[in-house]
Amino acid sequence: MNTRVMIAEDEPLMRERLLEMLRVEWPGADVVLVAENGNDAWDGFLEHEPDVVFLDIRMPGLSGIEVAQRIGKAAHVVFVTAYDQYALEAFDAGAIDYLLKPVQSDRLAKTIARIRDKVQAPPAEMGDILRLLRAKMPEAEPEKMKWIKATVGRQIRLIDVEDVLFFQSDTKYTRVVLADSEALVKIALKDLLGGLDGERFWQIHRGTVVNVKAVAAVERVDAERLQVIVKGSDEILPVSRTFAHLFRD
Repeated sequence: MNTRVMIAEDEPLMRERLLEMLRVEWPGADVVLVAENGNDAWDGFLEHEPDVVFLDIRMPGLSGIEVAQRIGKAAHVVFVTAYDQYALEAFDAGAIDYLLKPVQSDRLAKTIARIRDKVQAPPAEMGDILRLLRAKMPEAEPEKMKWIKATVGRQIRLIDVEDVLFFQSDTKYTRVVLADSEALVKIALKDLLGGLDGERFWQIHRGTVVNVKAVAAVERVDAERLQVIVKGSDEILPVSRTFAHLFRD
């Protein structure tokens, strides 16, 4: 079976170059998505569930590091960067690989060979490497959202993000659920993600992000499925297979 691959790169020429090089160097790869920014990369990852992801470190919206943090152990990650000062010693730890721009065919061939050797094995834990990368590029960290404006009836409310139990996608809107009420914001969930603290808010489903402090318990539905019980809410939130590892480690 072909390996499913996703590319996330905001530079058009680099996107096309990497795509063409993959066609030549790895004809067995099935490129399921080419994303132009971090938000589309994450949304596309949830839809296509690729085995391998090539991520530019710096992208509009979610950065490559933030996307990798959300991917966790769900796929093998290769970072693509123009900046060799971004802790290449961390990449060389062997958990993931990296490509320096402009990508050279011989270096890509080595990366592909490394991926082929381990693509059938579970992806490695990236926590320590991501922390090293964040420490090397603090200026890339966007300020996290503290308040959110939301419609409640005829009113516009200013809601403290820490009071939110969970966010849930609702067509063009996002439900903002609190212990005593709920509201709607006219922002897609994927566009909210970049402003939320990934340590505090966990995505557990393509359409659901939960406040970790609001998780009362996690129940096993069957051998494959989990669901979250939320403090202060009667709703039960399903956990998709992509995010089950969050509660199993």
